[in-house]
Amino acid sequence: MRQQLVFEDHYKRLGLEVFSEENLKSLNENKFKTDIKIFFIPSGYDLTIDFKRYKTKRPSLFFLTNQHLTMEKGKEESLLLYYNRDFYCIQIHDKEVACDGLLFHNIFEIPYVELDSNEALLIKGLYQSISDELEWKDSSAEEMIRTYVKQIIIRATRKWKKQNLNNDHIKIPGNELDIFRDFSRYLEIHFREKHHVADYAALLHIAPKTLTHKFKSLNLDSPNQFIINRILLEAKRLLFYTDKPVKEIAYDLGYEDPAYFNRLFTNKTGSTPANFKKNYTSGKKYNI
Repeated sequence: MRQQLVFEDHYKRLGLEVFSEENLKSLNENKFKTDIKIFFIPSGYDLTIDFKRYKTKRPSLFFLTNQHLTMEKGKEESLLLYYNRDFYCIQIHDKEVACDGLLFHNIFEIPYVELDSNEALLIKGLYQSISDELEWKDSSAEEMIRTYVKQIIIRATRKWKKQNLNNDHIKIPGNELDIFRDFSRYLEIHFREKHHVADYAALLHIAPKTLTHKFKSLNLDSPNQFIINRILLEAKRLLFYTDKPVKEIAYDLGYEDPAYFNRLFTNKTGSTPANFKKNYTSGKKYNI
């Protein structure tokens, strides 16, 4: 597979790039920040996504949008598929693939699936098919590539459900899954201006108490805690990766009173925003 292949047509863009030990650090230049990313990563990689570190013990697919990705170590070839929303919008096509709120933007912050050896071969075959289409540049290539992207997403969505639902960590019955997906999706869209459970309950057309009860009955954190967690994650991103002052970050996240935001951040993280920016080094490592 060639190092880099790109399809572009007016506003639509999709690319496939191969990384290995030689060029892995170039990923840290943030040039894919605005793209939707599906990253096939073999075993033996060390990487950081936002404020969590991962070490892959098995081949894995990572699903990323606005997260900050830092690659630290890896030898075997990894494959990065990246595209913009004009090429394939996960929200518009959600009924087809049902991935938004699971693979992307899930409230549990589990942005990956692990693959066994047969699944890894199958997924790599789909990447190869995309690569072939990008090289051939046939007039029908765009639609063929889109079908391969959908296959990757659908297979990964099934795998995510199998690995993460109804286990010791997340016990969500199938008939309740959509409400959690929808909550995740709405939270990603509105967390900057909607800070209360009632806001999301209204979007879901249920009572706030009903929404809170659904989370409690499954031994999950409260929806209010998930809202706060998402706000704090964005605050950490802005503190660590930008030069914005705390006051401006507070305004960006919908807080008219920066002092209140400062107290919230300090209470929930144990560190003031200023100290977090100054002292943060790296997150907890997860072996997957």
